[in-house]
Amino acid sequence: MAPVAMRSAARSLSGAKPLSFWLDDPDRPAPEPSLTGDERCDLLVIGGGYSGLWTALIAKERDPQRDVVLIEANEVGWAASGRNGGFCAASLTHGLGNGIARWPEEINKLEELGEKNLDAIEEAVKKYGIDCAFERTGEIDVATEPHQLEELKEMYEEADRLGLTEHMELLDADAIRAEVDSPTFLGGLWDKRGVAMLNPAKLAWGLKQACLDLGVRIYENTKGTQLASDANGTAVRTPYGRIFARRVALGTNVFPSLVKRLRHFTVPVYDYALMTEPLTEEQLASIGWKNRAGLGDSANQFHYFRISEDNRILWGGYDAVYHFGGKLSGELDSRPETFLKLAEHFFTCFPQLEGLRFTHAWGGAIDTCTRFSAFFGTAHAGKVAYAAGYTGLGVGATRFGAEVMLDLLDGKKTERTELEMVRSKPLPFPPEPIAWAGIEITKRSMARSDDNGGKRNLWLKAMDKVGLGFDS
Repeated sequence: MAPVAMRSAARSLSGAKPLSFWLDDPDRPAPEPSLTGDERCDLLVIGGGYSGLWTALIAKERDPQRDVVLIEANEVGWAASGRNGGFCAASLTHGLGNGIARWPEEINKLEELGEKNLDAIEEAVKKYGIDCAFERTGEIDVATEPHQLEELKEMYEEADRLGLTEHMELLDADAIRAEVDSPTFLGGLWDKRGVAMLNPAKLAWGLKQACLDLGVRIYENTKGTQLASDANGTAVRTPYGRIFARRVALGTNVFPSLVKRLRHFTVPVYDYALMTEPLTEEQLASIGWKNRAGLGDSANQFHYFRISEDNRILWGGYDAVYHFGGKLSGELDSRPETFLKLAEHFFTCFPQLEGLRFTHAWGGAIDTCTRFSAFFGTAHAGKVAYAAGYTGLGVGATRFGAEVMLDLLDGKKTERTELEMVRSKPLPFPPEPIAWAGIEITKRSMARSDDNGGKRNLWLKAMDKVGLGFDS
């Protein structure tokens, strides 16, 4: 980028707060008290993000008499659930292409279950009066390079072969620019029903209130530090007490699991986003976006972007940063070099918005696994269930994961627990320094693929063959 353009992008960040726009809300609820002393319950849920909240809520819906406790190490919704782009996708497999590649025999059932899951989220939002700006506007995968146009066409044809194109539309350059006007857009594939836009923090806070209303006891700033079990149940230590539970559901995702053998199945990948100030009527008119669909470009290093309830643009993605040893730290939530890169890319996409300012710039960690979509299972002789590895699509899929965990804890055979996706595990990441080196080689190979017409080098082809991957 030319120096003048770079300075312009830098100026756009001059007033940006280093925190999530969604969490910077005066109506953010006060935390529940910490646990002190001992507690007993039928089901203990560890983790106050979507995974844990849906698990606690559905557990009470299934059995109102079940005694449920949820603990959260910080505040409900503070981590990935309050920092994401606000895309709530029906896909349980990190997109149709990944699902076809990994579970071709199950893909129609997985798509059906994903659609039902998104419907159930919409129903819960209405039932519990959750004011989270839920808009089922869909998502458009955008081509910005010629080879991506061909890839989108091939994906549409594959979806059509499977009978999955009822709510899909392939867009040419004129059609995509009629939806959202950018000189970089060459075409797109619009899934009109499979994705909703929402305010992610308000969804988490609404689920918290729904849980409380149903009688779930929630303790915030209460970290589970140790898990043990015996014939009578489980015991979890916290800083100021203990919880004795018949069953435990783990929704800790990116954070180190209390079941230590699971820790090599995920790595924390840092993702970053910007939020603009509200657009004026003139600025809105210059880009269109009247149907308010979410967008994502089709590169390996992709951007995701959407328009908010108050007409701001969230612009995120591209850099996916893994730190040696899987380091997790609040200091890593801010990365100025990535924020500047994202701002430069934003004004390349929307040059007509030159002069627009960003009000917030933030980051957070995603629990990435080698198959890009969640895995499930039990530990401690079936007394503990877990779901993890959502790899960035957890806003919707965590509800499905909650149902799987509850099925497993109840010892039920269901259409969910019989899925190969549920019964199998991804390949674990290797130990350091191999993990860091492999991820770095993969990232550089993906960048070269983007610059080389989508052609995958020998390294990426080898990774594809053995089922290993890296994504945000």
